[in-house]
Amino acid sequence: METSSTSARSQNYAILARIDRLPPSRHLMGVVARIAAGGWFEFFELFMPGFISLGLLRSGIFTITNKGLLDTHSFASFLASFFVGMFLSTAVFGFVSDKFGRRAVFIYSMIVYSLAQLAVAVLSDPLLIDIARLVAGFAVGMQLVNNDCYITELTPRSRRGHYMTVSYIFVLSSIPVAALLAALLVPQDPFGIAGWRIVVALGSLSGLLVWFIQRGLPESPRWLEVHGRVAEANAIVTHIEQRIETELGVALSPPDLDVPDAVIEKGRWQEIFSAFYLPRTLLISVFQFSQTIAVFGFTAFVPVLLIKHGFSIVHSLNYSLAIVLLAPVGAACGAYFSERIERKWQLVFASLLIGIAGSVFATGESVVVIVCAGGLIALGNNWLISIFHPYAAELFPTRIRARAIGFTFCWSRVSSVFVGYWVGDLLAAYGQNAVFVMIGAAMVAIIVGVGVFGPATNGRSLEVLSP
Repeated sequence: METSSTSARSQNYAILARIDRLPPSRHLMGVVARIAAGGWFEFFELFMPGFISLGLLRSGIFTITNKGLLDTHSFASFLASFFVGMFLSTAVFGFVSDKFGRRAVFIYSMIVYSLAQLAVAVLSDPLLIDIARLVAGFAVGMQLVNNDCYITELTPRSRRGHYMTVSYIFVLSSIPVAALLAALLVPQDPFGIAGWRIVVALGSLSGLLVWFIQRGLPESPRWLEVHGRVAEANAIVTHIEQRIETELGVALSPPDLDVPDAVIEKGRWQEIFSAFYLPRTLLISVFQFSQTIAVFGFTAFVPVLLIKHGFSIVHSLNYSLAIVLLAPVGAACGAYFSERIERKWQLVFASLLIGIAGSVFATGESVVVIVCAGGLIALGNNWLISIFHPYAAELFPTRIRARAIGFTFCWSRVSSVFVGYWVGDLLAAYGQNAVFVMIGAAMVAIIVGVGVFGPATNGRSLEVLSP
């Protein structure tokens, strides 16, 4: 029986080799940008709660203290409900993207998220808000896993990390935008409407955007090939090649036929626990559990932490904005160094930066020191984010990429569910120093895990790196 690789080459398809030799182009960056536009709203939702927290507390709907996991009036439940939804989608439904395709999941998950966000904006009962947040989290969980696979599979090996990290410069610009909107609207309650509701409602506009950006968005050729739809994959790659040749004005170089083509094989859950992939599954699971403690443990509570430093509500929101302005800068660092420095070592450095800056933030006394240290934490957090997304996607093959990323990503949702409770309890019992001890311990886990056990990925074909 002829193998899929032999069959593809006999028809001169060589799909993966042709993708891997694509040069930098505006066309390919445009495709990546459209996918990133969906991610922009998802990250807006991920980080927005911390900036509207003071408005939610002031409205009396939620409180900073909590009486346990079932206390729906606590701000921790507002955070946790979203991450429970993300946990369910990443842990249980990661196979959806592998089964039905990257493009379909991209479109429908954004629509569900948009409707759920609109519900959050108009509801007042904390339980109903938490339910709507759970649905939004379910959609966002699918989107985040799917988009990492989508971009990774559409881009060549020599620029894979660059395309992904550049997309996160744009995606992470949503964080200062959310902070700015909160600083402007939360203290004012314009038109008699609670400012936090307007901020949330603006996030629901993604449902309108999706209809514009999905037109002309191709399916992943790698996904099509492993599902036996080689002719469709060929048509998409041919279209991309033609657009790039027209843009550059020269014919593309022949593909390197030493690059293996995909094998048509149905992905299986148990493969992520096989002898080859189990160490990677464990590594990325520990990483995901730990990184969320730093990223959301800090960002979701920046205004509250600043209040603990003695700042007013208005000053706290303004300083929060100043701190997170460095979020896109962190992604820009990731983009600049993505192909210059091995990605695993960038993860180690960013974690070290977060740990050091966190200790300074916790013990600082002057406004300048506190805000600068907070800015460095934001920079480190988002450098970490921009690099770990391509890094994790590279460690698994196309046939199981979405479910493997989903399973490992679900551990970040586990820590996300509880981090709000942990931070709240630590603040109440021991003060903010204890919060940063927890963050520092999480960063040590990443430094040791990735630094010692993480494989190198830069410049390697996905099919060689993850056979």
